[in-house]
Amino acid sequence: MIKLFKFFKGSAVICAILAPLVMILEVAMDLLQPTLLSNIIDIGVANHDLNYVLITGLKMIIAAIVGLFAGAGCSFLAAIAAIKLAEEVRQGLFDKIQTLSFLELDKLKTSSLITRLTNDVTQIQQMTNMLLRMMVRAPSTAIGGLVMAIILSKELSKIFVVAIPIILIVVMIILKKSFPLFKKMQQKIDNINLVMRESILGIKIIKALVIEDKQKDRFNDANEELTMASIKSQGMNLLLLPISTFIMNLTVVSVLWFGGNMFVSGNIEIGKIMAFINYLLQIMASIMMVINCMIMFSRAQVSAARINEVLDTKASIENKENCEEVKNFDIEFKNVFFKYNDHSDNVLEDISVKIKEGEKVGIIGSTGCGKTSFVNLIPRLYDATSGEILIGGVNVKNINIKQLREDVAIVLQESILFSGDIKSNLKLGNKNASEEELISASKDSQAYEFIMNKDNKFDEVVEQRGKNLSGGQKQRLSIGRTLIKNPKIFIMDDSSSALDMATEARLQTSIRNRMKDNTVLIIAQRISAVMDLDKIIVMDDGKISAMGSHKELLERSEIYRSIAVSQLGEEVLVSV
Repeated sequence: MIKLFKFFKGSAVICAILAPLVMILEVAMDLLQPTLLSNIIDIGVANHDLNYVLITGLKMIIAAIVGLFAGAGCSFLAAIAAIKLAEEVRQGLFDKIQTLSFLELDKLKTSSLITRLTNDVTQIQQMTNMLLRMMVRAPSTAIGGLVMAIILSKELSKIFVVAIPIILIVVMIILKKSFPLFKKMQQKIDNINLVMRESILGIKIIKALVIEDKQKDRFNDANEELTMASIKSQGMNLLLLPISTFIMNLTVVSVLWFGGNMFVSGNIEIGKIMAFINYLLQIMASIMMVINCMIMFSRAQVSAARINEVLDTKASIENKENCEEVKNFDIEFKNVFFKYNDHSDNVLEDISVKIKEGEKVGIIGSTGCGKTSFVNLIPRLYDATSGEILIGGVNVKNINIKQLREDVAIVLQESILFSGDIKSNLKLGNKNASEEELISASKDSQAYEFIMNKDNKFDEVVEQRGKNLSGGQKQRLSIGRTLIKNPKIFIMDDSSSALDMATEARLQTSIRNRMKDNTVLIIAQRISAVMDLDKIIVMDDGKISAMGSHKELLERSEIYRSIAVSQLGEEVLVSV
């Protein structure tokens, strides 16, 4: 938790300093009240001095008003400090997530990251707010009340020696048992976010397969698990209130018993007994505040640990201190092996291949043979487990990551668009793109025609994840967004699968003309998309099975020949 206080910045620091100071003023006014009340009874009422009663009563009113404004001021300042801290933590957490590679994001999981950005940060905000108010007020009131009570009567104050340790022992036992329960509860929130996210994103599939009842059952199970975890964690803490109240009531009874005997024997005035009980109630109320703070702190501590886990995660893909310049854009794989984590099998094995700058290369193979993993290593979306990947003779690990990804652009399999409009989505590739560049890129990606058919043309609204566009339209916009970067190495990862063959053929021609001097890699399922390229790489089970032109592969690659025949028919073999 303390590690997160580094996010206190600017006005939040000032508010965090002022809030406890103002709270001390409120506590001082509260502690003054019982003593003034005791004086009214023991001096004013006992001596029938109405003037003294009125003056002392006025002092109590003034003290109450000062305490009111001090308390309101503390609440305002604490709220501002807590909100500002949450803002900075949330921003820091989001910024950190942006720096993590796919490897770390796979480990942390999307649903858990969403929970940490929302629920966990909210826990920290609430804890900070309470910390700046109650954790100053409670100890100050308890210590101040104890001092004032001792001043009033040392004999009666001996009761605290028994009562306070009992409460503290109960608190420590219950908090120790509740801490792991809060951790489990946050994990259940992760799980419910996972189920909810999958259900919302996959709502079309759910309806198409008529599995609404199954998803309801999944959510119901996750919801019930969260409910039971919450009941267990809160149920443990609910014991604190009745136990503490019971001890406090016993303490009040003890004060009345011993104080009554002392009054009868003439060792204490009735006003002091009343003041002592008031201080006792303030002390016990303060202890209750501390208990509530400790309960919230135990939950916030879990949230803080989860946030720090992300902040402390070291990105596996980082820039080296002395990055090298790239002179040309030849691509070379040298004995590359790759697996996604230590527990998985190799996805790529002993890949060695050279691709010259300006070559147009197709990559084909069965599903799961490692095509996507192969191209993901070039812009360092992942790092090779062993071996080297060179661009222009320079290891990609020695190239500045930002520059590498400026030069190497990849259109991913999943076409993800952002809410806004068509123009803003296209400009994600180049924020300074001119109108002519937008038109050129949209024409080359075969998106121009459907854009012009929209009512607002390039200003047409794109809804979240592009749900108001068809799959083919989203793919064409994604390709246009990448083309507008004019990268040195352009990669298409099966990103034209939703296009009809005629549109795909026009797309391939446009890309070859536009990128005639640049390197192009195209992953495709259809042979028609790669058969006219300079070179075709055939992959099988994480290895390069064969490589060559369309005609060469028909002659010597059984895998390629079987794919060609299944897609183009036996007549494709006539020319071989």
